[in-house]
Amino acid sequence: MQRHFGVSPPSVHQMIVTLERNGLIRRQADTPRSIEILMAPENLPILSWLGIKPSKSL
Repeated sequence: MQRHFGVSPPSVHQMIVTLERNGLIRRQADTPRSIEILMAPENLPILSWLGIKPSKSL
C-alpha cells in the first residue's frame, strides 16, 4: 500500500485502521499481515483492472 499510494508507513496504518473501522476488513489481534477483506470480490474495482474473474464460491 505504501508503494502503491506513495505514502508513509504511518499513513498506511491509518488507512488500515479506517478500513477496519468502516467494516471493510478484519484483522486478527497479535497476528501480523492477517487482513481479511470483507467485501464481495465483484465489488472490488481492482479485480476488473487486473482482468481477474471473481470466484462464484465466495
